[in-house]
Amino acid sequence: MKKIKLGVLISGRGTNMQALINACLDDNFPAQVECVISNNPDAQGILSARKHNISTFEVENNPLDIDRINTILHDYKVDLVCLAGFMRLLSADFLKEWESKVINTHPSLLPAFKGLNAQRQALDAGVKITGCTVHYVVPTVDAGPIIFQAAISVLQNDNVATLSERILKMEHICYPHSIKLIAENKIVLKNNIIISNEVLSLI
Repeated sequence: MKKIKLGVLISGRGTNMQALINACLDDNFPAQVECVISNNPDAQGILSARKHNISTFEVENNPLDIDRINTILHDYKVDLVCLAGFMRLLSADFLKEWESKVINTHPSLLPAFKGLNAQRQALDAGVKITGCTVHYVVPTVDAGPIIFQAAISVLQNDNVATLSERILKMEHICYPHSIKLIAENKIVLKNNIIISNEVLSLI
């Protein structure tokens, strides 16, 4: 089976990166993490990736060395760029070059609660349902076409920490699932519109 090549961008713990790595350990999973890039030299996720013998790179953060990121991704012939807790915005030029090839996971049911602190936004709004969204990345923050979403209940005694933990566990399921859909051509993006969406459930 031909596997698509993933390049993962992180800034911190890299738990979603680890979920992708774990999924790729299955021979039947149609993707493979080829490289991990971090804008933070102290990112814990770098150490996690190295334990799996994955090539890792640290790039300058101020200003973000987008040219170096671009070079690494091309060197490893990456098919899909996966943002996993990457806390910097990517330039419009970069996203144009990698159009339809950059995805992200966000801790809300977009278009609700875009940007930072989505969990706090959900609690402040008093919603009963929130969740996570895997989406394509476009220059406008958290506005790209939605690949997959999953909902969870907001509990009466939830705080930011407890809600974040439950959403993150769902992200760990939805992110690999979304990549599988893309790799199997069950999700196809053309002209910023998803034109094929055959599988709508994790079940």
